[in-house]
Amino acid sequence: MTDSLEAVFRREAGRCTATLIRLLGDIDLAEEAVAEAFAIAAEQWPVRGTPPNPGGWITTTARNRAIDRLRREATRADRHHAAHRLHSEAMEPDHNPEIADLDAFVDVVADDQLRLMFLCCHPALAADSQVALTLRLLGGLETPEIARAFLVTETTMAQRIVRAKRKLHDNHASYRIPRDVELPDRLPSVLAAIYLIYTEGHTPTTGTSLTRTDLSTEAIRIGRILVSLLPDEPEAVGLLALMLLTEARRPARVDSRGSMVRLTDQDRSLWTRALIEEGHDLVRACLRRNQPGPFQLQAAIAAVHADSPSAEATAWTQIVTLYDQLYAIWPNPVVALNRAVAVGALDGPVAGLDALALINLDDYQPYHAARADLLARAGRTDEALATYTRAIELTSNPIERKFLECHREKVAGPDL
Repeated sequence: MTDSLEAVFRREAGRCTATLIRLLGDIDLAEEAVAEAFAIAAEQWPVRGTPPNPGGWITTTARNRAIDRLRREATRADRHHAAHRLHSEAMEPDHNPEIADLDAFVDVVADDQLRLMFLCCHPALAADSQVALTLRLLGGLETPEIARAFLVTETTMAQRIVRAKRKLHDNHASYRIPRDVELPDRLPSVLAAIYLIYTEGHTPTTGTSLTRTDLSTEAIRIGRILVSLLPDEPEAVGLLALMLLTEARRPARVDSRGSMVRLTDQDRSLWTRALIEEGHDLVRACLRRNQPGPFQLQAAIAAVHADSPSAEATAWTQIVTLYDQLYAIWPNPVVALNRAVAVGALDGPVAGLDALALINLDDYQPYHAARADLLARAGRTDEALATYTRAIELTSNPIERKFLECHREKVAGPDL
């Protein structure tokens, strides 16, 4: 694909697939139809030019290809009926993205994406399958890309996605937004999937870059859709705020030489103020609801960091208090780790190490990276070196690995 067509694919593939699944009721057929539509676009657009509404063009073309396929392969009356229904819908302006009002089309697509989000995060699927299917269908990512994100082979990931689709089919999973009574059980999986997509974009597990903007941008886009359609769900608002406040720091995370810069050393003038202001507005909206949840509290912590003009001026007492509240409702070892880091910043490295001693995360790289830093600050050089080595062993991202290696060299001194 050309660069422009690839950009359209990244932006529109998930949206078009969501709409086709609603029309066809078949995930595989929808994916194949959208793929065929993009193949046709690759042939026609360089000659005829990109249409004014690329997403509408792809959706219309994909639906027409699906109609043709259903007619060719029809062996039963229901196949004929399905093709006839799709053809009838294609003749109605409200169902034809090429002639319908564009704003109405966007509203329908957004609703379809939310339906697909809940389908991908169906309780019948394991958490990793939920995220993989979300990446595949909504993110428009290819199987090899998803496999790299999960550190598995392409074959393994392809099988996982196929099994997930089959399980949805076997469970007769409904392609709809859950009723209010179902949301408490379904929404957390959707939020977790979106945040995992963002986390992978923030610091990829593999690759040569510290970030993957395609993933983080997609997660934020989906988060915006979720908030626009479920504005009264405070945790959805909290997640969007957390992603925006974290994303605001992206320009300062890498220096001019391409080296990673930790939060305390970042040039805060580079932070994106517009994202910070939007994130603050969302956090304030959450606080007014007084229904604290994990994502809202994490967003509040990110907001405190964003308010601090320097690392030294950070309100660490407030951050530790927020982590205490977060741990009370979400007793997660990663939360405990982040709280220990905050304690180390507030009360010194020995206090931070004491807090870390209560956590068992031996295979988790951030645990060893944080502990190495606290050990070095506490003057326990030999332990710090060994712990940095362990953190480096667990690091797959090359830029992050180089960052840890540089800090290990600084601790070791000239005798390394």
